[in-house]
Amino acid sequence: MHIIDDMRGFTIISMVSFHICYDLAYLYALPMDWFTLGSFQDIWRCSISWTFLFLAGWSTSFSRNNLKRGLLYSAMALLVWIATSVASVDTPVNYGILFCMGASTLLFACLEKIKTPHPLLITIVALAAFFLTYQIPRVTYPIEHLAWLGFPSPTFMSGDYYPLIPYFFMYMVGAGCARLFNERAKEYPSWATRRWSRLLEWIGTKSLLIYLIHQPLALLALELIFGN
Repeated sequence: MHIIDDMRGFTIISMVSFHICYDLAYLYALPMDWFTLGSFQDIWRCSISWTFLFLAGWSTSFSRNNLKRGLLYSAMALLVWIATSVASVDTPVNYGILFCMGASTLLFACLEKIKTPHPLLITIVALAAFFLTYQIPRVTYPIEHLAWLGFPSPTFMSGDYYPLIPYFFMYMVGAGCARLFNERAKEYPSWATRRWSRLLEWIGTKSLLIYLIHQPLALLALELIFGN
């Protein structure tokens, strides 16, 4: 559906812009108080990650094989972890957004054949669970090897951290909304299927590839411009 690709494309542009600002502020020490001080950075980051997870959940209603899609996300998450560990430019990415999307999609693939409650109930419960558990991974726990779930230990570090708790619930909000819409509407409205922007749509269809290559390309460009 065109509107999903458009939204994903817009969010990809926002993500690339965010990471460039992050690199400039923290790797090249440019004075960017508007980015490093206050809550703007957190709000911007949330607008990106929450949208990605919501759209990934919604896309379960379009996918022919959610198991295959989950395995693809998981393989790409492993690739990102290897690349960021080897590059050592910043803290390696352990259990980042691709891990969360992969694990959430695999969980959904296991659950989608089971009879579930009404989509409205799923959406409400998932949204409530997301906000109720949001602070859980923001403190540390005297337990090792549960960071993937949302219980990081004091020694855990990651450059991008999206554990299953609470982010699986945002994924389920998207999945629930998609099924609720599909139950109540025979077809999507014209504004959802209309081609608003071919560029955004194209970017949206290439979102995984862009996610994988944008940071190395951005760092290369910034090094050419700002490097000694």
